[in-house]
Amino acid sequence: MHLVIDGYNLLYAGRLISRMNAIELQRERDRLIDLLSAYRKRKQWDITVVFDGWQGGWSVEQKEIKKGIEIIFSRLGERADDVIKRMVRDEGSGAVIVSSDRDISRYAERMAAAVIRSEQFNEKLDVPAAMVAKDRELDDEEDRRSRRKGPSRRLSKKEKRLRRALEKL
Repeated sequence: MHLVIDGYNLLYAGRLISRMNAIELQRERDRLIDLLSAYRKRKQWDITVVFDGWQGGWSVEQKEIKKGIEIIFSRLGERADDVIKRMVRDEGSGAVIVSSDRDISRYAERMAAAVIRSEQFNEKLDVPAAMVAKDRELDDEEDRRSRRKGPSRRLSKKEKRLRRALEKL
């Protein structure tokens, strides 16, 4: 699996942050990369974080690998959304997209990629591994009690993709 993350979208998910200066923003990006690196060690997924560089970036797309996480800054005049869409088009259903952006979500769903809202993924980043195992046991027990039957109660393909992606996280 390949996790493609809308960087600033995840960075600001569920937070009330006003404008930050360049130093504070870099500190927050580094903190996010640290969290993702720890998550990568647990899950062994390829992770790519895409940040906007369209207003004050370079003339070409910038890529670097930091702590095992691929970081992409979009080029001047190109939004991170466009880079993410390009990656989704190339990877298709092999990618899991983390973004709360509706435009990216719709596009990824059309390409059969699973989409997880930034707020949901942020919760997964902050949860210790022991809690995840306990939650999984509770979910399994709840699923056994509330099994759905019949065609009218089946999940849609979109809901199935989301559920599978959330289980893997």
